[in-house]
Amino acid sequence: MNYVFPPAAPVALRVAGSESVFPVRRVYCVGQNYADHAAEMGGDGRQPPFFFGKPADALVPGGGNVAYPPQTVNLQHEVELVVALSKGGSDIAVDRALDCVYGYAIGFDLTRRDLQSRAKAKGQPWDMAKGYDQSGPVSAIVPVATLGHPANGAIWLKVNGQLKQSGDLAQMSWKVAEVIANLSSYVRLEPGDLIFTGTPAGVSTVVRGDVLEGFIENVGELKIKLV
Repeated sequence: MNYVFPPAAPVALRVAGSESVFPVRRVYCVGQNYADHAAEMGGDGRQPPFFFGKPADALVPGGGNVAYPPQTVNLQHEVELVVALSKGGSDIAVDRALDCVYGYAIGFDLTRRDLQSRAKAKGQPWDMAKGYDQSGPVSAIVPVATLGHPANGAIWLKVNGQLKQSGDLAQMSWKVAEVIANLSSYVRLEPGDLIFTGTPAGVSTVVRGDVLEGFIENVGELKIKLV
């Protein structure tokens, strides 16, 4: 095939304990999937899940140095359980949904909150608030064969050593199987898809030089520095 120019390299995440890598297809995100975070964002209670996306090349595999983005004065962190799919389909039943999961990782959904707030006020899309360059640091994926399916466990994020977000996976309003089933009613899911599953309360503004450390029990850790 004669490309006009060389195609971009595929995006892939390391698999913990393996030489294999996980090729990323699409990245989906669930909004306000913890009641306490929904409340701090102005929501109320358990609402039907809603979704937005990030480009696959917005991911930062393994973390490390992350560029502070332009066009914002209010960059905020969101620590999330990330689901990696090795099977897909449309209209997947809840009781079959976990069969599609290859493994789990920890991710940061970095958000230009001022851009998001302006977009919300005008009924405009969130793409420039959520899907900009390097907006999605992600750890290595821990396979289900090693981990199982974590239904509970601590999830937290520190900024410069100070605890900002702290919760438990059990607090998710919509559980992983429900998220997969619901999302598959809108789009056909495929192997390589990632799903960021929402964040607990405590999001806060970060600046250049800040070090962010995230943790999910049995899943792992993720660390970045804003440069």
